[in-house]
Amino acid sequence: MIVDLHNHTPLCNHASGKMEQYIDKAISNGTKFFGFSDHAPMEFDEKYRMSFSDMKKYETDVLNMKQKYADKIEILLGYEVDYLEGYMDKRVLEADVDYLIGSVHFLNKWGFDNPEFIGKYDEVDIDELWCEYFETITNMVKSGYFDIVGHLDLIKVFNFKPNKNIEDIVRPTLRAIKEADMTLEVNMAGLRKPVKELYPSYNILKEAFKMDIPITLGSDAHEPQQVGMFLEDVLEIVKSVGYKECATFSKRVRTMVSL
Repeated sequence: MIVDLHNHTPLCNHASGKMEQYIDKAISNGTKFFGFSDHAPMEFDEKYRMSFSDMKKYETDVLNMKQKYADKIEILLGYEVDYLEGYMDKRVLEADVDYLIGSVHFLNKWGFDNPEFIGKYDEVDIDELWCEYFETITNMVKSGYFDIVGHLDLIKVFNFKPNKNIEDIVRPTLRAIKEADMTLEVNMAGLRKPVKELYPSYNILKEAFKMDIPITLGSDAHEPQQVGMFLEDVLEIVKSVGYKECATFSKRVRTMVSL
């Protein structure tokens, strides 16, 4: 896996392991570009993200790793930022980083991917929920804040699928991603979750390829052993769709590298 841009650290309060352990695992996988993109601070749901007071430490630690491993792997600095109106902070959005991943984990402040709150699925219309989720993703894309769309179809995490055709729901969002010239993340974490499926799904990825939307890759690792998990399967899927390149970033500028 030549590029792996979505990985976390213990500063987010729900990951474990030392940064060096993540990097060593990436090196053993043959990764050339490895990014930390921990959950950015926000005055909401603070127990699952770093604090604003941790930003300096986080950025310094990543840059120190960049220097320490310079002859073995390129370490990149990023944040995963929750798109949540009224809570995003310019200290994050204007940070001096290589890239920002925009993600949606909350709908009306409901953490729909958190097992603690899975019971709420019994109270909602799944078709309407999927439409609301992708409308929110589209708004995130149009905001212009981010470089990468994180785990595009995260809403399927617990395997609650709509009756409507999924590609029809997602297609307007893909068009927005194309128009914004954003990069779509192929995220391995879904294979570890109840849905047991890549984010995005194979069919969505095919639609993205038809639209010539660039991709990048991410383990979304919260512990070292998750770095590059399912790597061979993921690369086989990506290449079977037709992708031959993936994106890496430096100071918010995208570069494509061969898979």
